[in-house]
This record gives sequence, structure tokens and C-alpha cells, in this order.
Amino acid sequence: METPAAPPEETASLIESLTAERDKALAEKEELWDRFVRKQAELENFRKRMLREKEEVLQFAAMESIRSLLPVLDDFERALEAPAEGEDYRQGIELIYKRLYDTLVEAGLTPIESVGKKFDPHSHQAVDTVNSEEHKDHTVVEEYRRGYEFKGRLLRPAMVKVAVRE
Repeated sequence: METPAAPPEETASLIESLTAERDKALAEKEELWDRFVRKQAELENFRKRMLREKEEVLQFAAMESIRSLLPVLDDFERALEAPAEGEDYRQGIELIYKRLYDTLVEAGLTPIESVGKKFDPHSHQAVDTVNSEEHKDHTVVEEYRRGYEFKGRLLRPAMVKVAVRE
């Protein structure tokens, strides 16, 4: 038994509606694919950002511990500048200072060179000025307390005396 053929108008209408449904489904598929690809890229960027932040936290985790040790390093430097009664005592202090200093440098500590350099407000803290004709204007002439960087970041500014010309 044969099925009767539908009139051509109904067939054309059916084809148009099926074509419209197909086009709508394809457009929806393209939109969903685009959203999927964008979300995947966002997730990958998020992963990379989290990895960078984690590495930075690990790299600078010791920063506060090292900052808390700087006064001890300062005390050793002052002890080495003071006159010592016994040579063995002085050598012991020098040895302890050297071990502490080398350990901190190995961890990423870098002293800021100040004397003779141009004053930099980002790495120096001017606590005194002196009128001087023998030094260039805004040149550090004396360092009261050494400044340090930790892995390229300022840890503590140097306290300095700066030459000025009037």
C-alpha cells in the first residue's frame, strides 16, 4: 500500500519549517561552542594566574622572617664597629655575623649601596641633610642604617644623610 503524496504546498512548508529548525539548532550549537571555548580559555587563564600567585607567595614567604632578622644583623654590625677587648671575642662575633649575613644573602637579601649615590626616595630615607660644596647636590654622604632588598623588592630603606647645596 502506497502512502498518498502530500500536496506540494504542504511539502514546501514542511521543508521550510525543518530548514528553519535546523538553522536555529546550528546557530544554537555555534553559540554554545563559542561559550564553551571562551570558558575553557578563562579556566586556563585562571589556572595560570593561580600558579603565578602561588609561586610569588612561595618566593616571598620568607620576606617577613628576614625583615625580623635585620635588627640582629644591625646589632652585629654595631658590635663589630665597637672596640673589642679580646681578639678571639671579635673573631667570634665576625664569624657569627658572616654566617648570618651569608645565609640571608643566599635566601635573596641584597644590601642597598648608598654612600656616594644619588638620593633615591624609593630606596633611601633621608633623616639628615648637610650643606656641602664638595659633594654633588642630593648625594648620600653618610649611611646611618643600611637598607636592603629581598629578591628585587625593597625590604627596608636605608637611613641616610644627604648633601644639599644652597
